[in-house]
Amino acid sequence: VGSEMCIRDRNSTPTPVTTFRGLLALSPVAVFLALYLVVSLVKGDFYAMPVAVALAVGSAWGIVLLRGRSLSDRIGVFSRSAAHPDIIYMIWIFILAGAFASAAKSIGAIDATVALTLRAFPGEWIMPGLFVSACIISLSIGTSVGTVVAITPLAVEIARAAGDESTVAMFVAAVIGGAFFGDNLSFISDTTIASTRTQGCSMSDKFKANIWIVVPAAIITLCVYVVIGHEASGIPVPDAPNAWLTIPYLLILATAIAGVNVVVVLMLGILAALVTGVAAGTAGLTAICVAMGEGIDSMGNLIVVTLMAAGLVGVVKTLGGIDFLIDRLSRRVTGRRGAQASIALLAGSVDVCTANNTVAILTVGTISSTIARRFGVDPRKSASLLDTASCIAQCLIPYGAQTLMATSLAGLTPAAPWPYLYYPWALTLVTALSIIFLFPRRLRGSHPSAV
Repeated sequence: VGSEMCIRDRNSTPTPVTTFRGLLALSPVAVFLALYLVVSLVKGDFYAMPVAVALAVGSAWGIVLLRGRSLSDRIGVFSRSAAHPDIIYMIWIFILAGAFASAAKSIGAIDATVALTLRAFPGEWIMPGLFVSACIISLSIGTSVGTVVAITPLAVEIARAAGDESTVAMFVAAVIGGAFFGDNLSFISDTTIASTRTQGCSMSDKFKANIWIVVPAAIITLCVYVVIGHEASGIPVPDAPNAWLTIPYLLILATAIAGVNVVVVLMLGILAALVTGVAAGTAGLTAICVAMGEGIDSMGNLIVVTLMAAGLVGVVKTLGGIDFLIDRLSRRVTGRRGAQASIALLAGSVDVCTANNTVAILTVGTISSTIARRFGVDPRKSASLLDTASCIAQCLIPYGAQTLMATSLAGLTPAAPWPYLYYPWALTLVTALSIIFLFPRRLRGSHPSAV
């Protein structure tokens, strides 16, 4: 083994991979990030480099690196990953979300809901309220995507009432941060299920360990939003709306909180928008259908980016980049603090490469459990670190599904909310402190299986 490791895929025999070849396997991700982030920062404009173009260049470079295969086989690697059932399922959500958002707007449902919200709460409390609402909904339904779909249209319209694009980005960031609160902590979140199963602890035990990290970060973030909330205090209060027009949006929120599948939630919302619009006389059936079509069309770029990102991940994984990353990050672990830091870095780094926090947890779960047993890390803490670190990375990357969905609904560039994503940075700080000072204290004991 030494400085090499063996990487396998279903189409090849074990091949020793040196550090150079491992870094080369990760280079498609580096090319993508360099094109998108570096060019945008140099230009001072995050619209300067479209995400789809950067992903296309990174993917093309990855296909070039897939040597020893025909061109059709190389493209097949990319295409199989892009056409994964989970990706197609996500695209269905995007299509339905676009249709509902436009349908609800065309009948006046979102405007009516915004008006009621602004009449009920002072402007300076709306942004903290959105963050808390996103936290509660995501905790209830266990999915960040579902939370983003449910709240973002409302947040965007409220922010636009202030007439400032930076306020829109700030409100969207508050929703994204709150969405990941529940994604990380909820009992029914797929990341919670994945992290507890791979680490061998119960969901309730992981919740008790995780709450000491997640709640302080949420409190810090809430305080920040309370302080800066005065920027929204100038939002004008509209006239009293037709309360019946809020039915589609309230139905979306109610069914989401009830834990109904997000696809069913969106279908019910669309049906409610059709019935309410026709019954209230604010829009005809044909006009609503036209609006739905426009909403679906607006998701086109998001769908392309999702397919390109999934294909890029498949190429990097086939090249051995993910396995190389895991090997290098887990090789020089020393001590309990080092073990915990390694587990967190593994989950976060793999999420950056895969843009999927559940996949990241499942990918590094076994090696993380081995590290935890070897260095006496409690499985409840290792599960908490896996879930938290992957959620931090997923929240910060501009090409994650949640950010892409939120910014697409808001008409923003994927990087626009980034300066206002206070929650993942607060979560990073508290996670680092939990590793340095080994808290919660009751989890300082050795792993039950440690030898």
